[in-house]
Amino acid sequence: MTRKAYIWQLPEWPHFRFDHARTTEPLARARLEQGKVIGALRAIGLVESTGVERELWTEEAISTAAIEGEKLDFDTVRSSVMRRLGEEEGRGRPDRRVDGLLDIMQDATASWREHLDADRLMRWHSALFPGGTSGVRRIAVGRFRESSEPMQVVSGAVGREKVHYEAPPSADVALQMGALLDWWEGTRRGCDRAMDGLLRAGIAHVWFETIHPFEDGNGRLGRALVDMALAQDLETPQRYCSLSTQLMAHRGAYYDALNAAQRGALDVTAWLVFFVEQFCHASAAAHMAVDAAIQRSRFWTAHAGCPINARQRKVLQRMLEAGRGGFEGGMSTEKYSHLAPTTKVTASRDLVDLLKAGLVVATGQGRGTRYWVNVPGWLPAKPD
Repeated sequence: MTRKAYIWQLPEWPHFRFDHARTTEPLARARLEQGKVIGALRAIGLVESTGVERELWTEEAISTAAIEGEKLDFDTVRSSVMRRLGEEEGRGRPDRRVDGLLDIMQDATASWREHLDADRLMRWHSALFPGGTSGVRRIAVGRFRESSEPMQVVSGAVGREKVHYEAPPSADVALQMGALLDWWEGTRRGCDRAMDGLLRAGIAHVWFETIHPFEDGNGRLGRALVDMALAQDLETPQRYCSLSTQLMAHRGAYYDALNAAQRGALDVTAWLVFFVEQFCHASAAAHMAVDAAIQRSRFWTAHAGCPINARQRKVLQRMLEAGRGGFEGGMSTEKYSHLAPTTKVTASRDLVDLLKAGLVVATGQGRGTRYWVNVPGWLPAKPD
């Protein structure tokens, strides 16, 4: 490359700058939403707050993989998360990819006090690729990239690839990462160069993604870095929102914002505003999840004296976990028989008993009958 297309080519790299005035309002809104989530979680008690964290962690793992085009099985992820939270094993079969990703996410938050160095990042990378391959391609695992070939982010069919970004040469990665890790430790709370935790997370992410230190997995590791920065900001391992779910929902804008920040000057104001706004939206979504947990708790309290069997309790819990709107298309006899599991005759009888007891409401007739958990405001306006 002859022209300075990327910020790492600039002589002042990596001295990022931003307009503090432009970040003030987004930060205030984000902190307000974050405060609502924290307050609500502290008010609902350990059991329900653990349930919320389980769902947020599950969503975060599935979404951070999905951003990179990798689809993880929901039940497998949820089961692994439950084991880490000390709950029953749950559903799903063990998966080394899932366990590796969750190991990284857990280490990033549970061990937020510990020093972050190159060795720790390399161990994260090893956990992410337990088989030593990315798909069917062998990659350098547990070490920074070493290839003399340019590290490029590309899309498109073979022969018609579009280069979206080219990272610094592999020979420079160790030195580049040394500068990032020195900055990371020097900007933590209580240090001489301490800065706002959300802005620190945003800068760390764009810096890491710009270096692109590994052959693969940089996106997932960069978002784990964000997890760690947020844990250090609040000085707690508890997960309060799923930022990756928000970024996945706006993946195009996320990539565009990152790409824009990696080009031109070292002013990352626009990127930080985008990042903080996404965190704000993620916190608002988490607040809704806490509200749903409160509704679940109220539901069980209101029906505490109602005699139900283990099958009914299991299905009701799944319906409650599905939240507002419930299962797509509502609960049917067939769905119930698979979830319980039991025969369709027993499933039909169980659902009718729940309907008579007022735990569910029904819409439709005959084979088109659908059941919805009886929580005020949760019944779809136009159920199928």
